[in-house]
Amino acid sequence: MLRSILTAALLAAAAVPSLARAQDGRLAIGANIGTPGLGAELQYKLNDHFVVRGGGDWMNFDHDHTYSGVDYSAKLKTGTAGAFVDWHPGGGGFFLSGGGYFGERKARLDGRPTGPTQIGDLTFTPEQIGTIRGGVEMSKTQPFLGLGWDNTFTRNSRWGFRVLGGVSFSDKPKVDLTATDGTLAGDPLFQAELRREEDDVRDDAKGFKYFPIVQVGLNYRF
Repeated sequence: MLRSILTAALLAAAAVPSLARAQDGRLAIGANIGTPGLGAELQYKLNDHFVVRGGGDWMNFDHDHTYSGVDYSAKLKTGTAGAFVDWHPGGGGFFLSGGGYFGERKARLDGRPTGPTQIGDLTFTPEQIGTIRGGVEMSKTQPFLGLGWDNTFTRNSRWGFRVLGGVSFSDKPKVDLTATDGTLAGDPLFQAELRREEDDVRDDAKGFKYFPIVQVGLNYRF
């Protein structure tokens, strides 16, 4: 995904000069960093009040977290494209933004209990449980609302600065859990409790429906 983002940015940069001559400084290309990861984007100024943006973001991140008493090693992976409209109500740098992200935001979980652990409604030993693996995946399409400051098209310099804050909205995250290497891996009763545990993880993960977006970026106007 990162290679795709960089390739898209390079292709956009190659195409921009000829387009920009016809658009009289209405195009800009930029790079940003924030909670969605590293990204690149292209902006087009429609008029003094509206700017449209499109780009992509990529991130891999390792994080340890506890769900329902089980310590998991989680690997967060995101690779998204986005399309947005920014409204500058006063014609200045302040703007309100709306649009959506499209792509992958998911976490892979890997946990191995070190002591007696409750799975579902029952308690099992580490030997009985073995290794629990699973995933938490958000919607492929996530609407976005936010606000920020961007002076790319409001100053004489070709360089502009952008800061953005907001939230993207997902459906209830998809969750799956499996247990391997344990003495009860194939036991129907244990599997039934694992499904209850899966429901508990899904309930714990419902906060991921709302993904905070905080970004800072640097743009170059053509």
